[in-house]
Amino acid sequence: MGSYWSAVNAYRCEDFAGYMTEISHRYPRVAEYLENEVGFEKWPRCHYPGLRYNITMTNMVESLNSMLVNARDFPYVALLDVIQEKMSKWWNDRRIVAMVITAPLTPSRESEFRPRFAQSNGRHTLQLNPVTYHVKGGELEGVVDIFNKTCTCKEFDIDKLPCVHAIAAAYHAQVSVYSLVSPYYTKEYYVLAYGETIYPVGSQSQWDVPNEVATMVVLPREVKERKRGRPKTSRFPSVGEFRKRKHRCGKCGDYGHYKKKCNSQTGSTEGNQPTDVPV
Repeated sequence: MGSYWSAVNAYRCEDFAGYMTEISHRYPRVAEYLENEVGFEKWPRCHYPGLRYNITMTNMVESLNSMLVNARDFPYVALLDVIQEKMSKWWNDRRIVAMVITAPLTPSRESEFRPRFAQSNGRHTLQLNPVTYHVKGGELEGVVDIFNKTCTCKEFDIDKLPCVHAIAAAYHAQVSVYSLVSPYYTKEYYVLAYGETIYPVGSQSQWDVPNEVATMVVLPREVKERKRGRPKTSRFPSVGEFRKRKHRCGKCGDYGHYKKKCNSQTGSTEGNQPTDVPV
């Protein structure tokens, strides 16, 4: 749904409101669910109360879950060893990349930042006061504050990376464009982030366990009677997350049972049921 992703990625609340109007006209129940049950502070970037930069999905978490899909059945110590080994490899690989970077910014931010230089060319810039500039040209004009690092287009505010208006203002003010970039995007911070080494914990016989921990009595967890059927192995979905139901009745189209066990007297409604439902 194009309107949904446009609403997610909108920088300005005015643009977000326009996309939500489109969604409410086409999918009123979806719009009501997103506004009243999920809440605007959780999914569109323009309403997010904190700083999440360009992160709009939970792909990183899902990747980690996928990596541990087999290892999570291991004993705790073995599971921690798998996590440590993977993290050690990631840290070392990224450290090698960071040490050979010649650009001022990290590779991903540099590739995103560079095209904006050409886009800023030809824009008319008017200085309003020592730190504020009005930049015209293109689809949207902007008022830039190079001291507070803000712009009315909101890209500069949210991404902490100068937008085309901020770049044009920086050229007019004869200020280094890279001085307006968040330090978290710089090569120096990239090197510091992966500067430490993650070492293995070693064999349990070599652990230096404090006496108060070694003498601690740890009782086993309470064992509850297991329910019939296969034990649950998939994680619990987060609030607002959608999942496809695997089992669907071929007679009534409902979920949770098969055609042989269906008590419905109606015919099949295949094709009339949604394929994605909130859980």
